[in-house]
Amino acid sequence: MEENLKTIEIDQEKKRIKNLISIIILLSGILVGSLFVDVMQLFKGGGFSQKNLNKTDVFEANGKTWAAFSEPIVNVWVITDEKCETCDPSDVLVWSRRVMPTINAQKVAYNSEEGQKMIVTNEIKSLPAFIFSKTVKETDFYGQAQVLFTEKNGQFVMNTQELGLEPGKYIEMPKINEGDAKFGSENAKVKVVVFSDFQCPYCKAFYKNLREAMKEFGDRVLFDVKHLPLEDAHPRAQDAALASLCALEQGKFWEYADKLYADQASWSTGKGNQTFKNYAGALKLNWKKFSDCLDSKKYQAQVENDKNEALNFNIAGTPAIFVNDTFQTGAVGYAEFKKAIEDELSK
Repeated sequence: MEENLKTIEIDQEKKRIKNLISIIILLSGILVGSLFVDVMQLFKGGGFSQKNLNKTDVFEANGKTWAAFSEPIVNVWVITDEKCETCDPSDVLVWSRRVMPTINAQKVAYNSEEGQKMIVTNEIKSLPAFIFSKTVKETDFYGQAQVLFTEKNGQFVMNTQELGLEPGKYIEMPKINEGDAKFGSENAKVKVVVFSDFQCPYCKAFYKNLREAMKEFGDRVLFDVKHLPLEDAHPRAQDAALASLCALEQGKFWEYADKLYADQASWSTGKGNQTFKNYAGALKLNWKKFSDCLDSKKYQAQVENDKNEALNFNIAGTPAIFVNDTFQTGAVGYAEFKKAIEDELSK
C-alpha cells in the first residue's frame, strides 16, 4: 500500500514538473519570439515593435518623421482626366491632407471601367471628383464641415464648389430642351449653353459677346439660353425671365433680351410688370397674349427647372457658360469665348 502511494506521488510530481517545463518553454518562446522580432526589425530596418511604438507619438526612420493620429485611415478616390490641365487635383489633396492627415488617395481615370462605375453610382458631373470612404465620418473635420460632403451609397462625395473651386471639366453638359431659347442648327458640332440672369451686370457684359458669336458662327454652333435668376441679389430677375419666355412664345426672344439688357438699369429699380409689357408693345407683340402670359406666370415651371438643373451642376453664379463640356464663368471676353468655340470646332 505504501509503495503504491509513493508511486502515485512520484507520478504526480513528475507530471507537475512536466507541466511547469511546458509553461516555461511556452513563455520563453513568446519572449524570445518578441525579442527576435524586435532584433530582426532593428537589423533589417523593416519596422518597429508595438512595445516601442506605444512609448511615443512621433519618431524618425529612414530620413522621415512619422506621427501617430487618433483618427482612422480615410480612403479617397480621385476621379480625373490626366489629359485635362485644369483637372489637376493636387491643390485639393494638399489642402485635404492638412485638415485630414490620415487620407490615403488613389487616382482613378474617368474613362476606365472603375471610373465610369463610380461616376454613375455617385452621379458625378465634373472633374476632378473626390469620393471619400465612410471613415471620413469619424474625423474631426467632418464634424465641422458636413456641408462639404454628400453621402451616396455609403460613400461621401466632396462638393468642391462649396470650397469656391471651379470644375476643371464637365463630363456632360446641360440638356438642351424644346422650350429653351435657341439659335443655330440642332445638328451643330458645337453647342453653347448659357445660364443667365437678366439683372446681372456680368451677364449684360457677356451678352454682347454671345450676340457677336451668333453672328460670326451662325449654324455651325447651337446657342442655348437657360435662366438662373439670383433673386436674393436681383429681385426683378425672375419676372424678367418670365417676360422673356412670353416673348419667346411669340418668336421674339432675342429682340426682347436685347431690350432687357439695354435698359437693365431702368427696369431693375421699378416695380410691377408694366415696363415689361411696354417692351412687348414696342416690339409689336400681341400685347394681350403677352400680358396674360406674364400675369399668370405661365413659364414659372420652366424657370424652376432651369434653376434645378443649375443646382445639379453645382452652378451658383452667372453667367455660367458651357462650350460643349468646356466650362467658363463670369464676363468672359470675346477673344476667350471665340477661342473656346474654335477649339471645339477643330476637334
